[in-house]
This record gives sequence, structure tokens and C-alpha cells, in this order.
Amino acid sequence: MPSLAITHGVYSQAEPVVSAVARETGMKVFTDEDVIAFAVDQQHLKSGSLHRIFNGHTPAFNSFTHEREKSLAAIKLTLSRILLTEDVIIKGLSAHLIPASLSVVLRCLIIADRKNRIHTAMQRQNQTDTQAKNALNRLDEVTLGWCHDLHGKSAWDTSLYDLVIPTHKIEPQKAAELIQKSLSHIALDPSQTKALLTDFHTACRLEMALIETGQGLSADVKKGHAVITLNKNVLMLSRFKEKVINEALKVDGVKSAETRIGKGFYKANVMYDFDPPVSPRVLLVDDEKEFTQTLSDRLRLRDLTPTVAHGGEEALSIAEKGETDVMVLDLKMPGVNGYEVLKKVREEKPNIEVIILTGHGSEEDKKRCLSMGAFAYLQKPADIDLLTETMKAAYEANRPRKKA
Repeated sequence: MPSLAITHGVYSQAEPVVSAVARETGMKVFTDEDVIAFAVDQQHLKSGSLHRIFNGHTPAFNSFTHEREKSLAAIKLTLSRILLTEDVIIKGLSAHLIPASLSVVLRCLIIADRKNRIHTAMQRQNQTDTQAKNALNRLDEVTLGWCHDLHGKSAWDTSLYDLVIPTHKIEPQKAAELIQKSLSHIALDPSQTKALLTDFHTACRLEMALIETGQGLSADVKKGHAVITLNKNVLMLSRFKEKVINEALKVDGVKSAETRIGKGFYKANVMYDFDPPVSPRVLLVDDEKEFTQTLSDRLRLRDLTPTVAHGGEEALSIAEKGETDVMVLDLKMPGVNGYEVLKKVREEKPNIEVIILTGHGSEEDKKRCLSMGAFAYLQKPADIDLLTETMKAAYEANRPRKKA
């Protein structure tokens, strides 16, 4: 039987579905916590560092240490070892490190509609509607960010999965039966399964071995032949290719190797005949510390320079120093609220564009904010691409005034 990789939205009734599948099939469940524990034990990594990576935090000096890339490669290698042992259920974010080309793993999304999830959160956590929405936004932001960074797609994009289970329409037991039926339709003989998983394990070991050789390298192995894709531009390409192949051939299980150029290889080859691009300085203003930390980490990966303020007074103090291009502002905060900050910034710091990003807003709030001079009004959870594009558009809109 194939293994199962499950992604799920919080409060989507995933637990009873997974439990039923495990009980009926005898498959062992590995959560992200289990995978982290295995990685710590087998590869002597720090648990705290791995947890931070899973939560979307990018280490401060990652551009020098490449800690995030090393951690992801280590987790992926751990997954390959788990998959080699038996038919298993991988439940959580780590499931997305298993490549789509590995046909012996069925990819499944368990999700309910937002209204149903909010209602479930209110019942389970004894929360108000607003509290449940805020909690859901925070938790979804981690999942959405993880999948976007790995695939460039939303975690709820159905193209990432072989099977999607809408639990607001299907009872847990029926959902479990549907998953088992889908598993039974994947016919692979044991020797073929073993060969595919062994190739995946070899590819993971190869990627680990190449971490110190260069960044942006991914590997695929079939019957001992390795294809290494170069996803980042390098100088002296021919020499680098030769080095990569030599390192690949040192890895047990790799019999031959070749390189190819990936889609991202030429992205760094951009010539400018005008002012060189400057990283926009973004001030994130929100009293939810976990949210701002996660968003800050993700913006750094997108060539933005974020600063964080956890209240209106702190935001105004930072803005006063003149080191902010764009402010991303929540409306409801203790003390000085978002409306007051927006009003004061537009009056005293017109060179700072303000984007409202709130989980509490209404159409009336939107009209009020835009009439007060906000550049844009977005609601949580905002798509990271939309948010980034809006920030850069706000920065570009203000550049002429900054030069004047």
C-alpha cells in the first residue's frame, strides 16, 4: 500500500479522519513533531531551530549560514528514511517536502470552509467570533507561508494534491473510507516501491552533500542516475558544473550524474540603466507578536526590509525617525489605535504610505481608511504575493516625492 501525505487546515476535523485511516490500515502516523524529533536524534540538530523553521522564521544570518536550507534538507532526508521503513502517514507541513514525482505517496488535503472552521474554533476554545478569526488567521498564515515558499502556491491550491476532502460536506468515517479507496487504486509491486523510495533517499542524501557546494541545487535520482538542477546563477558555470558532478559521484548510490539549468537560474541576471533598486523599508504595526514575526521573516525573503512595532505609540516613534517608506497597519490595538496612527502619519509624515491590514474590518472601515489617505486596505489573511506587490506599489508611488 502507498504511504499517505496529509495537509490539513486547523479545525477541519482532520484528527478523526486520520485516526480512522490509521486504525483501518495499520499505518503509523508521523506528525511534524515526530519528524522533528527523528531529525534531532539522527542528525544531531537543535529542536528549537527546527521548530522556528517550521513556523516560518528565517534565521537572522541565513544569507551567510544557510541554516534554513540545511534544516529543510535534513528534514527531507529524515522523511526519506521514515518512508523506507513502512507504509506511513505523514501529517503536517513536512509532507510538502515529499516531491510530487514520488508516486508511491498519495497527497491529500483535509479542509473545511472558513465559516465551519470558525464555528468549530469557537466551540472548542470557547472563543468569540473575533477571537476565533484572529486565531485562525495566525495559524493559517504559517501553513500558507510554508507552501508558498516551497511551491509558490497557496496551501489550499488543489493542484498540489491527489485528493481533497471537504469535511464540512463529508463525515469523518466516510472521508476515511474515501482515502482508503484511493490508496487501494494505486497499484505498485513491492520491488518497484522499494526502488522509488531508495532513489528518493539517495536524492535526499545527495542534496545534503551538495549544501556546502552551492545554494539553489536540487537533485532527482532514477536508478542511480542523478540529475542536479541549478536554480541560482553562478560565475564560471562550466567549472561549477564539474565540481557539482564530482561531489555527486562521491555519494553512495549515485552511479552517474548530470546537471541542468533550472527556471530560476537567470533571474539574477538583470541589468539596470537607472537608479539601482533599493529595498523598501516596511514598518509592520500589529499587537500580535507571532504574526508580525512570521510576516517579517517572509518579507525578508522577498527583498524587503521590515521593522516591527507592537503598538501605535511605538509605530509613531519609529516613523518620526524618517526610516520608513511603507507602513502596514492594523486597526484595532490597545492604546493608540490604527485610525489615530493613520491620521497622524498622513498629517505629519506624508512620505510614508500606509497599507491597512486587519482581521476586524468592514466595508465601512475600508471607506473610512481610504478617505483618510490609506494607500490600500487589505484583510487578513492576505495573500503574501498580493501584500508584497501592494507594498512595492506603495513604495514606487512615493519615490518621486522622496526625491523631490
